[in-house]
Amino acid sequence: MSNPYRDEFIALYTANIARDGAQKLLAWLDTTDFYTAPASTKFHCACTSGLVMHSVNVYKVLRERYFTEGDSEESYAICALLHDVCKSQYYRTSTRNVKNEETGQWEKKPFYMVEDAFPFGHGEKSVYLIERFMRLKPAEAMAIRWHMGGFDDAAKGGSFAISVAFDRYPLAVKLHLADLEATYLREKGTSEVR
Repeated sequence: MSNPYRDEFIALYTANIARDGAQKLLAWLDTTDFYTAPASTKFHCACTSGLVMHSVNVYKVLRERYFTEGDSEESYAICALLHDVCKSQYYRTSTRNVKNEETGQWEKKPFYMVEDAFPFGHGEKSVYLIERFMRLKPAEAMAIRWHMGGFDDAAKGGSFAISVAFDRYPLAVKLHLADLEATYLREKGTSEVR
C-alpha cells in the first residue's frame, strides 16, 4: 500500500538534496520506521506516518515563510526533512484500558509510548544520525541541533549556547519557527493512534 507522505518526502528529498551520502541516508531510512512512526506520543501527528507527515509540513512552512533569495534549497530541505530523524525507532505501540463513557465498559485502546533505543538527546541525535551518512554544514547542524528552542533540555538548564546559535545562524531560528508553526498551528487534530 502506498504512503502519500513517504512519496512526497522522497520527491522533495531527491529534488533538493544531492550531497555525497544523501542516497545512502535515504536508503537507511527505509530500514527504519521513519515512514510509519508517529511524530509524538499524544500531541501533534500522533498517528501512523505522523513523523514523515510532520517532516514534510515543516519543510513546507520553512520554504513558504522563511526562504529568501540566496538561501540554499538543499540546506532547507536537509534541515526540515531530517530534523526529527532522531524519532526513528523511538516509539512503540502498546495498549491501555480506557472506560467507554457511553457503555461504561472498559476497552483496550492503543497508544504510543517512548522506547528510545539510543538515548542521545533530541537535536544532537538527529545530527549524529545524519552525519553517519553525509556531512552537514555548520548552519545545518546548528539548526537541527537547536530546532526545539527553549523546549530542549539543554536550553532549560540555562545554557547560553542556544542564544549564540540563534544569533549566529539565522537558519536555526527559521527552522525552530517552522517547527513551531507546523506543530501548533497546522497539525492540530492529528493526534490519534491508528
